[in-house]
Amino acid sequence: MTTAPHGTALWHPFADMSEVKAEQFCVTRAEGVWIYDDRGRRYLDGTASLWYANAGHGRTEIIEAAAAQMRELAAYSVFNDFTNPRAEELATRLAGLAPVDDAKIFLTTGGGEAIDTAAKLARLYWARRGHPERTHILSRGSAYHGTNGLGTGIGGIEANRTGFGALLPDAVRVARDDADALRETVERLGAERVAAFFAEPVLGAGGLHPPEPGYLEAVAKICAEHDVLFVADSVICGFGRVGTWFGVERWGLRPDMITFAKGVTSGYLPLGGVVVGDRVAEPFWRGTGGAFRHGATYSGHPTVAAAALANLDVLERESLLRRADELEGPLHEALRSLAGHPAVGEVRGGTGLLGAVELAPDLLAEDPGAVPRAQRAVRDRGVVVRPLGTALAVSPPLTITESEIGLITDALREGLDAMLR
Repeated sequence: MTTAPHGTALWHPFADMSEVKAEQFCVTRAEGVWIYDDRGRRYLDGTASLWYANAGHGRTEIIEAAAAQMRELAAYSVFNDFTNPRAEELATRLAGLAPVDDAKIFLTTGGGEAIDTAAKLARLYWARRGHPERTHILSRGSAYHGTNGLGTGIGGIEANRTGFGALLPDAVRVARDDADALRETVERLGAERVAAFFAEPVLGAGGLHPPEPGYLEAVAKICAEHDVLFVADSVICGFGRVGTWFGVERWGLRPDMITFAKGVTSGYLPLGGVVVGDRVAEPFWRGTGGAFRHGATYSGHPTVAAAALANLDVLERESLLRRADELEGPLHEALRSLAGHPAVGEVRGGTGLLGAVELAPDLLAEDPGAVPRAQRAVRDRGVVVRPLGTALAVSPPLTITESEIGLITDALREGLDAMLR
């Protein structure tokens, strides 16, 4: 734990700086599934940082690919007619992996930008098709869609929208696992006024909730019946986290757009993007849609693209997508061993290398700060987990072993024991 006697100038995201400014947890290096603090202590990274270190830390092939690219062409814009070989190669490769027809790839620098890109493109698509009134964007309750302007407005986590005003007045949230609620909302608003429905396959920051059986297939069908664009937010679920390239393949989905980020580079450099299906791309690529007047300065950044390509090589060569399939059961079983603990209310998981331990209602009622306190207690025992609302979330690198999963469970149990003393 780093102590800053004179405070810090770094404003941490999602942090109460009145508390954080004097004491921080300083990570200085990482290797495999392990991170190290500034005192040399080792911790198992049970969260893959923020869901993204899918290939693990310290992969020299990714580092060397980025360094080699920087020696050749470190950075250059892809606005207008400019391009570069790495951006072209990455777009072609991602399009080939995507479960949509004739995919086009719009690159951003992160998941939040990807969400805003997809939201703007959904509305512009309908405007170019002669339906500018189709502006409503629907999403699931408890969904997290980033913290950019439109993503904040679309998101279903109330605390993340509080205080910012009406960032997206035509955003409507529906019950998270109720397909009938989506149908009723579309029909109440009028399908002719709805642009798109955004859905995380597994709700991430909203508490880590796998979908109810049949839910995703049902909402995709409702969108098709009402001619509403279906946008899958696979920022967390992509690149092996639930066992497939874009997550949605697990449920046989073929969305109109897919947002991605995080695991596409395993976090080595910032990258996100949108897979755009042929239907949405058509007016802009073969029709009279004109320019999509939107984009990030670092879109198509050649060094970032080189890192992504090297990361995809690692995921393929080491069969890490299959690894997620192999380990989702053992992770879920390990976490379920905590179900009878008096500090535990519920255990969630079984869909990819993701899991959550919900704290018991009486513990939460007695101590509103129980979740962050539990997270620190687990960290003191050598494992990093993430506090999410009323739960502790686990999403380790895909390179983790079953014995290392056991270390996560041991630290959780010991940390929870300490909560009750």
